[in-house]
Amino acid sequence: MARALIVGCGCYGRALGNELSAAGWQVRGTSRTPHGLEAIGHAGLEAALADPDRPGSILDLIGDVTVLVWLLGSAGGTDEQVAALHGGRLGSLLEKLVDTPVRGFAYEAVGETAAEHLAEGRGLVARAAATWRIPVTMLERPREPEGWAAASADQVAGVVGAPPPSRPAG
Repeated sequence: MARALIVGCGCYGRALGNELSAAGWQVRGTSRTPHGLEAIGHAGLEAALADPDRPGSILDLIGDVTVLVWLLGSAGGTDEQVAALHGGRLGSLLEKLVDTPVRGFAYEAVGETAAEHLAEGRGLVARAAATWRIPVTMLERPREPEGWAAASADQVAGVVGAPPPSRPAG
């Protein structure tokens, strides 16, 4: 059974997690706060305390993960903090994924984060894919109430060649 780790599992992360869960995936979502962990648990997902500012806290959670989802396209914080999430912190994490069971990476490449930070993140992810042959996907569909979670779940599944989640017709 495939497992996704969603880093940045707020409202949209929980919606994505529910789509993947409905398709038979096991889903673990991260938050930095007890309130966030509670919301993840109430959504029926496995909650884990982790901070993307500390890549080691993410690496502690990936022993059984198939796809890591970096859902931080609208992350909050100072410009310096957000730049690090899409720059140095992301780069450090990607380098370390080579020696783990993670078989794919999904990067949220759109959002409210400054365009230059998202561009840097896209570049790091693309270089990691080329250098270490990590299958990646860029989640580039703008977040919207209808369709975002389903389309993103299809991309996450596709990064490792899993069939897209099946959905009822109509």
